[in-house]
Amino acid sequence: MKDSGLFDDAVALLSELIRVPSFSREESETARILAQWLGDKSIMNLHRRGNNVWVSNLHFDPAKPTILLCSHHDTVRPSEAWTRDPFDPVIEDGRLYGLGSNDAGASVVSLSTAFRHFYDRNDLKYNLILALVAEEEISGPGGVRSILPELELGIGNNPSTPDSARNGDFAIVGEPTGMNLAIAERGLMVLDCTAKGRAGHAARDEGDNAIYRSLKDIEWFRDYRFPLKSPLFGEVKMSVTMISAGVGHNVVPAECRFVVDCRVTECYTNEDVLDTVRQYVACSVEPRSLHLRSSSIELDHPVVQAGIAVELNTFGSPTTSDQVTLTAIPSVKIGPGQSARSHSADEYVELAEIERGIELYIKLLEKIVL
Repeated sequence: MKDSGLFDDAVALLSELIRVPSFSREESETARILAQWLGDKSIMNLHRRGNNVWVSNLHFDPAKPTILLCSHHDTVRPSEAWTRDPFDPVIEDGRLYGLGSNDAGASVVSLSTAFRHFYDRNDLKYNLILALVAEEEISGPGGVRSILPELELGIGNNPSTPDSARNGDFAIVGEPTGMNLAIAERGLMVLDCTAKGRAGHAARDEGDNAIYRSLKDIEWFRDYRFPLKSPLFGEVKMSVTMISAGVGHNVVPAECRFVVDCRVTECYTNEDVLDTVRQYVACSVEPRSLHLRSSSIELDHPVVQAGIAVELNTFGSPTTSDQVTLTAIPSVKIGPGQSARSHSADEYVELAEIERGIELYIKLLEKIVL
């Protein structure tokens, strides 16, 4: 890239982040590192709530639309399959190894570097807010959801009409996508299902077996097809993934519990899927949450058109991110690294991926016409 200093600073920052454990809800030290890094780059107007850090461009103008650059600095816990020290940022053969290097440290440092590039420009047609957030891996309440009211995205500029949308606000969410542009994302809904029977002795013709009662419902989850198909994802996918019943080999179980993983497309809301499930099954069904929603953005949106102009590939992402929280504004997901490396042992990111990520973030922002 033209400014090798930006790239070197990004790699140094990522290495510093890797050295510090930042499990979800335990990200205070990486939040401190990020805040200090931004301050050291003479970036002012810094805000922090909990373990979330955010900052706006120097010449922020409330009359202009705002682009949110958002990525997360929390990580999952390392598995026992690691053969390296997950907190030792080693560079070998052009790869930077370490927990969170790919998901989503590379996006954090690349978005931060792109923001730094534009920070003091006085000719921007839009505002920029960089938000480096916590608790993404657990969709926790202390993450980006906790700071959205202060970001005021999608809020009108006229005090007399506070509920009107500010024209043009949208988000770029940094996640490992190989710098391909995700224009849609599946939602996730986990269902806890319970079939009720009646206990009895297995040696006698007693009781009402809850396992047998659950079979018809489990078969329904396997076989049912929602009529609407997404052009990017195809069908809504429902998978029974866990089951539990019984207290002893000689006792007819009075209760059978099972879990269903629902991957929802943009054709339906989570509530739509839940209503359909409850219409057809006999067991009780309780969603763990309804807020992990699918999302999509129109192909003619300026950020999508800018992505096409810089020759980015578009796709639909099967994984969830902080996009599920950013329902007030359109969003896309893009970042260096590969999704398949996320949460894997001996996680790494290619240094060339970080360099390309910085370049493409800058090109994308330069191409956007609002």
